[in-house]
Amino acid sequence: MMEYHARSSGFNAAGIKYMLAGGTVVAALGLLVEPQALMSKIAPAKDVCQEVIQPQAVLSRDRLSQLLTIPERSNKEQIRQVMQAPYCRLPDLEVRAGSMAKREAYPLAFDPNTWLVVMYEGEEYAGYSFSFRR
Repeated sequence: MMEYHARSSGFNAAGIKYMLAGGTVVAALGLLVEPQALMSKIAPAKDVCQEVIQPQAVLSRDRLSQLLTIPERSNKEQIRQVMQAPYCRLPDLEVRAGSMAKREAYPLAFDPNTWLVVMYEGEEYAGYSFSFRR
């Protein structure tokens, strides 16, 4: 008859206690540090105004509705007729390899913490997105 001996798996009661203690310390540090604060230091601010154009500019619901009816690749002037002057210009953004897009921001009149960001490639309207502020 063969005898089997139990081998130590490397974990004993003391090792488990140290792992739990270490995990508790890491979890406690996680509660003290704000992840968003770390990310804002690491990630570049892509939605920060580079130049304020019209400090009083806001976008009404009516003008927002009008913009949504304009197809992409329309002329920039067609957008300007609806939107008028933006609040500010945002940094250019590379949308595809070698293609930079200019961006303009319009705070919403009914929610100033939300901006509509309009993007242009050259003289063509390339689309929009929303930027949610704090």
